[in-house]
Amino acid sequence: MVMPTVVSDRMGTIDFIDYTNNHVFSKCQPDSLNTVNNGSLKHDDYLHGLANGKLVAKQMIGDALRQRVESIDSEFCEPGDEDTFFVADLGEVYRQHLRWKLNLPRVKPFYAVKCHPDERLLQLLAALGTGFDCASKAEIEQVLRMGVDPSRIIYAQPCKTNSYLRYVAQQGVRQMTFDNADELRKIARLYPGAELFLRILTDDSSSLCRFSMKFGASLDSTDGLLGLARQLGLNVVGVSFHVGSGASDPTAFLKAVQDAHVVFQQAAAYGYNLKTLDVGGGFCSDDSFEQMANVLRAALDEYFPAHTGVNLIAEPGRYYASSAFTLACNIIARRTIQDGSAISVSDSSSMSDDGSVNNGDARYMVYVNDGLYGNFSSIMFDHQHPVAKILRAGGRTMYNSVAAHESSAEDAVEYSIWGPTCDGIDRITESIRFREILDVGDWLYFEDMGAYTKCSATTFNGFSNEHDVIYVCSEPGAMALLEL
Repeated sequence: MVMPTVVSDRMGTIDFIDYTNNHVFSKCQPDSLNTVNNGSLKHDDYLHGLANGKLVAKQMIGDALRQRVESIDSEFCEPGDEDTFFVADLGEVYRQHLRWKLNLPRVKPFYAVKCHPDERLLQLLAALGTGFDCASKAEIEQVLRMGVDPSRIIYAQPCKTNSYLRYVAQQGVRQMTFDNADELRKIARLYPGAELFLRILTDDSSSLCRFSMKFGASLDSTDGLLGLARQLGLNVVGVSFHVGSGASDPTAFLKAVQDAHVVFQQAAAYGYNLKTLDVGGGFCSDDSFEQMANVLRAALDEYFPAHTGVNLIAEPGRYYASSAFTLACNIIARRTIQDGSAISVSDSSSMSDDGSVNNGDARYMVYVNDGLYGNFSSIMFDHQHPVAKILRAGGRTMYNSVAAHESSAEDAVEYSIWGPTCDGIDRITESIRFREILDVGDWLYFEDMGAYTKCSATTFNGFSNEHDVIYVCSEPGAMALLEL
């Protein structure tokens, strides 16, 4: 039996079927990573294994969700038992890594820890051989505690705290970024032995979260910065850029690679032999990845071909984390709206003989136990639009069924979905329609909730930002690496 761990204050396990012995893994064996690394995995075989892996993942995620919610009775459970929770499929992270290696074989990923610093996720990525992009002392400490060598960490923060610089010097984390003269002078004073990456400005206008207004040196200033670095006796080893988190324009990578090539030439004029190009993040886990990767791969092959010996790294975050996490929320309250007004118990014209509300043209406001101040912080900070699906309603579990999805049918019921806090902006969904009548105690689920969700949740209004994570693993290769 696979025994996924529940990480919470109430430690426990959940049993479910061992799908790893299923025949669907016939082309997705534990050595699949090796076949990608040595170039022997065929694309068709990869796609076949991907489809089978996702099928098994749905079964495992569904079982974990079902067992959890069917064990909870909101009428009698203990306080907190019906709290929101995650199901994380580590097999999805493994599949994303295979996908990366297939599409960007020359580029070593350094996972952006800020995206989701989940311990099991980091452990798997460490076992897969990735590096780590850290932006603070706490993130660096977390990665080092796992036994990761300091050479696999890049301190990708152009504006560093003095004490943090002294800390990374003591820990031997040498790689870091800079983009201005003041930062260079600070590094020269506190950590002159650092290995520096000059972060350049890019066009990130097509991204979800733009960084160019805060970070990056323009091409007008790069020559002067390289000259100052040489004057200060500092070791510049590479160039970095970031086209913005959740980028949507592949040509942004092309232009950034071209600009980086210019800076490499500028550095050579000062006697620097730059060894590494960091292409940053911006990669999404959806179908846009292959298009982005194709443009980036072609640009790298043209401007930094393999024979130059330049090392290539990247800083993907949401690419690995987003699709691996599913969030389940409990409906804690419901408000019935008819003709724009709330239905009160005293409004006998809208009540049936048994005391229930006649549906008619009624709409509903449903309130769940998570919101914008919690794991849906991605709506505010990451411009995401999570889509609700019905997990359980009317005593029936509906995960991954037609009934679970929103409906365009004429008789579908309209809902708005709200968080639990007292703030009026705490709305998850303005309008969505389902065929089912949702009520207190029912459950909704949201997929693709691994990126910039839990990491930026707060305790506003006294609600917890610590929620259980049930881990499943739909890939035997990942299980072998984690020794599950």
